[in-house]
Amino acid sequence: MQTSALPDLAHTAAKPMHWLATAAAMAGVVALAGLLQPRTATATATASEQRTTTQHSAPVPAPDPAGVDFPLECGGAGTTVAKQAPGDLDGDGRPETVAVVHCAAGSGTPPGGIYVLTQASGAAPRVVATLVDPADKKTVGDFAVRDGVVSATLLGYSSLEVPRCCPDQEEQASWRWKGQAFVRSSGELARSV
Repeated sequence: MQTSALPDLAHTAAKPMHWLATAAAMAGVVALAGLLQPRTATATATASEQRTTTQHSAPVPAPDPAGVDFPLECGGAGTTVAKQAPGDLDGDGRPETVAVVHCAAGSGTPPGGIYVLTQASGAAPRVVATLVDPADKKTVGDFAVRDGVVSATLLGYSSLEVPRCCPDQEEQASWRWKGQAFVRSSGELARSV
């Protein structure tokens, strides 16, 4: 075994008094730091910070279309929610639900509507926009909500002679929230409720 050429250092042979002095000095530093703290501190989050905080807390559920009174005349037959998809369409951090709804027909292909639902805290979901009105006599094929855009394939009929089982017209449509309304990809405004 090789011995050190350096002399013994003072801290290698500390005595209880040394540890007591170190502890007292540390307690003094902690107490002084506590006295130098500001009495009150306030902060106000910006809107984007509040939105981020909301997004990191429990996610807000999208409105449930069950039980919503859709503006659809079904003559007592009731309505069917055929498809639904959530998405934050207006960028406020709260999801909306887009629902494809038609009358509950026993057979055939009833025309459908595409509705946007929103829900305020503690309130029931409600329809805020009609993107496709059933009065237009369209059925909805493919349907999606992605990145704030609602897209759908709309099927229709060129004349009354075309059987209602077999639509002969197809149209691709999409809607995006701009300012105060949903704007259709062709530039037409969707009907608002």
